Amino acid sequence: QELPETVLLKFFRPENTPVPARPTPEQLSNLIKTSLHYPESFSHSFHQKSLCLVPVTLLLSNCSQAVVDVMIDLRHKTTSSEALEIHGSFTWLGQTQYKLQLKSQEVYSLQLKACFVHTGVYNLGTPRVFAKLVDQVTLFETSQQNSMPALIIINNI
Repeated sequence: QELPETVLLKFFRPENTPVPARPTPEQLSNLIKTSLHYPESFSHSFHQKSLCLVPVTLLLSNCSQAVVDVMIDLRHKTTSSEALEIHGSFTWLGQTQYKLQLKSQEVYSLQLKACFVHTGVYNLGTPRVFAKLVDQVTLFETSQQNSMPALIIINNI
């Protein structure tokens, strides 16, 4: 009796498998992930110098496979009186708006300075971040999801 002929199976995949570069509409508000890096508490002698400047790093991560236009607005203020009572008010020093472009999966570090005139607990989580795909024809960028409050304690020495 003859044995059946064995056939070698050949597996292959196309070299340029297309990667979906366009996020779905639900993902548009999650194009950019932000995180603030700053000291938990900061001690300053308000008697010697009335302004307390604290360095803050805003880290922006492009979570998509596409090139993204990003706009950062530092002019946003907390308007609810309850939040102001708890956290107080502070000012970002220097430039108040930034426009940049992040490549796929790129991480960008933006150096900021927060300015305080009193001791207290403050929420640094005020920067608003907007993003859109570079090839997307829209007039307005999509607001990015805001992270948790970023609290800092300012002490007097």
